[in-house]
Amino acid sequence: MKNVININARGTLTLPKALRARLGIRGEGHLIAEETSEGIVLKAGVAFPIEMYTDERIAEFQRNNEDALKKFSFKK
Repeated sequence: MKNVININARGTLTLPKALRARLGIRGEGHLIAEETSEGIVLKAGVAFPIEMYTDERIAEFQRNNEDALKKFSFKK
């Protein structure tokens, strides 16, 4: 099925409601736009927050792991 989609001056476009419903796109989200030899392909996308660990934060993880392991008895 083909749809005509208007793009405003800022480059914002709106996917038709029926198309969003068929594809399961609800509310706010992310799409990946991929340029191909045939045009633009839109794919569902996801974004995950990440945390950049400092040396201090890594040391904290190590201390917590060591403290947690003290509760266990490892016998050979």
